Amino acid sequence: MLLVVDNGSIYTKNLTDFLNKKNILFKEQTPQLLDLNLLENYDSIILSGRRKNEKKINEINSKVITYSIKNEIKLLGICYGAEILALTLGGTIRKTLSLHKGNETIKIFKENPISSDSLDVFESHGFEISKLPNTLVSLAESKHCKYEIIQYEKNLIFGTQFHPEMSQDGHDLIEKFCSL
Repeated sequence: MLLVVDNGSIYTKNLTDFLNKKNILFKEQTPQLLDLNLLENYDSIILSGRRKNEKKINEINSKVITYSIKNEIKLLGICYGAEILALTLGGTIRKTLSLHKGNETIKIFKENPISSDSLDVFESHGFEISKLPNTLVSLAESKHCKYEIIQYEKNLIFGTQFHPEMSQDGHDLIEKFCSL
C-alpha cells in the first residue's frame, strides 16, 4: 500500500484525486498524525509539497526518508519532498531569485524507470536544491532548475522539484512510480 504524507501543499488534492482515478490504493496522513512505527505497513511513500517551513514537519519527513532508505521502500518526494530528501542526505537548498510558477519543459539526460526524453510539467516553488549530496544523482534539468528529478543511488527513491500531480506528463511519472 502507498502512503501519501500530506505536508500541506495546495496540490495534494490533485495528487489524491489522480490516485483515486487510477484505483491506486493509498492512505493519506499528515506528518503530525503519522505513526512512524507503522511505516512497515507501506511498500511505497509519496511526500507532498508544503506551504510553510516547520521544523517538526522537517524532522518527521527526514525520519520517513531515513526509514525508506534503510528498508529499501520506494519513495517519491514532490517539490519540498525532493528538497527534504536532499537536505536529509547532506545536500543544500536555496531561495530562488523569484517564484517559479507555471509550465516548464524538463530534459531527461539519464536513463531511469520513471521518465524518459522530456516532460512538460508544472512548477510552483520558491526554494530549490542547490547542492546534491554524493548519494543523490541528477536525472533531469530545465532552463530554470539544475535538479528537476533526482534519484538516490540506484534505489527506487526519487525527488521531483516540479509538481507531477499537476500535468499529464507528471501523472505518467506518478503512475510509473506506483507500478515499480
